[in-house]
Amino acid sequence: MNKDVDFIPSGGVTSPRGFLAGATGAGIKYAGRLDLGILYSEVSCTTAALFTTNKVKAASVILDRERLKKNKVSAVVMNSGCANACTGEQGMKDAVAVAGMAAEHVGVAKENVLVASTGVIGTLLPMGRIREGIKKIDLSTTGGHDIARAIMTTDTVPKEVAVKAGGFIIGGMAKGAGMIHPDLATLLCFLTTDAGVDAGFLEQSLREAADISFNMVSVDGDNSTNDMVLIMANGKAGGETITGDSPKAKVFKQALNEVCVYLARAIARDAEGANKLIEVNVRGAASLTDARLAARTIVGSSLVKAAVHGSDPNWGRVLAAAGRSSAALEDNKLELCIGDTLLVKDGAPVPYDTREVVKHLDGKEVFIKLDLHLGSYGATAWGCDLSEEYVKINAEYTT
Repeated sequence: MNKDVDFIPSGGVTSPRGFLAGATGAGIKYAGRLDLGILYSEVSCTTAALFTTNKVKAASVILDRERLKKNKVSAVVMNSGCANACTGEQGMKDAVAVAGMAAEHVGVAKENVLVASTGVIGTLLPMGRIREGIKKIDLSTTGGHDIARAIMTTDTVPKEVAVKAGGFIIGGMAKGAGMIHPDLATLLCFLTTDAGVDAGFLEQSLREAADISFNMVSVDGDNSTNDMVLIMANGKAGGETITGDSPKAKVFKQALNEVCVYLARAIARDAEGANKLIEVNVRGAASLTDARLAARTIVGSSLVKAAVHGSDPNWGRVLAAAGRSSAALEDNKLELCIGDTLLVKDGAPVPYDTREVVKHLDGKEVFIKLDLHLGSYGATAWGCDLSEEYVKINAEYTT
């Protein structure tokens, strides 16, 4: 944790000044659960966003990318239970209509409202239920907790955080549990700040934060049609607009990084069927690209994930994954630790206490450290074990 950044207890997207939210149960897929919400700023925001790299894109992604060209955002309406992806022309019409309903409800121009959806691909939004649901949404400063639940699909817990630093606050919420893989994994992430931030600097900061957080998470090797990471800056904290040359530029980036890494770890920890969080730290790489390649390949390896699930200290799977990652390495220089136990030095096994390694693997958080001894670059990636429950969840997802 950075000493200049303080976490706010029970913080979320409505912690920054000027943000309100609310959610309701519209029965989009299931009855009796929150599944429709609106995040709203009292003044229009400077906004930056990153979207899925999947070539099959949901209507919400296509619509939002177009609307962000004007960079004047007042609200985001979001739903779970239906991705509104692969739904053709009707799906796009529905996305526009939902934005219009939300705009009318909160009293802003329809062009200033973005849309986010998550859920089953290939089904149309139940427009009647959504129309009635939006009418029921009450916005408040405490509504962030409800909307964090409304975007959940197979998530078991909401993922929320807020920090304060430099006289401003950054809040965030995310959903994601399956179809998680770089780039952007499968997630919806909404970030808010009451700082006034230059558009170019905001986009740069978001991209850099995503590179060390959301783009370093892998659950199952799949990514989605709906992925979105969005940050809204409304300037309600006052003061000068933060640019890349501002005195507050460094602390803003640090705070944003803390928020994004927190949410990325929360996604990996809550992955579908997961029992254990895996953190892979690669250091000594010849380049940053190599460090990230190796870390992401290891944490995404099905064999590594299965070994962790069974608490099997099969360290050869870790080195094999690193070796196929395309990162530069020399096998006679590799050094590997699981937990605090050294298993490999100079590319060869060393004596170790198997019981200590198994004890570490039995825990809820598993740490794997690999030193390539080729340079000064490092990276960290997060994932989870591979369980029978993951197969069960995804075998029954639409039924």
